[in-house]
Amino acid sequence: MINITFYDTHNANSGERVAGTTVQVETGQSLMTAAVNAGIDAIAADCGGTLTCATCHVIVRQAWADKLPTITEEESNMLDFAASPRQGNSRLSCQIELTPELNDMEVDLPLSQY
Repeated sequence: MINITFYDTHNANSGERVAGTTVQVETGQSLMTAAVNAGIDAIAADCGGTLTCATCHVIVRQAWADKLPTITEEESNMLDFAASPRQGNSRLSCQIELTPELNDMEVDLPLSQY
């Protein structure tokens, strides 16, 4: 089991520290699956992880972004269709397999998936 913390930062007032939602999840599954199973409402996951939408967009905090595999061309292209502006460390959570090295990973949730 590893811990992942999701931050819904768009609900914070300027300068206000936002408490995250930390969930304990099994490794070997996608970040999207873990989020959906944990009831993280900001992850819509409309396509169920088939890389045909961008409704599982997350912004991986830099300390963990460097631990992820390089983004594929397909994932990068799909992120161009994300409803919220893409950032340098934007990823589709369906493409992130959870490994022990990602324990305590922190991700920010976008303003909207639609």
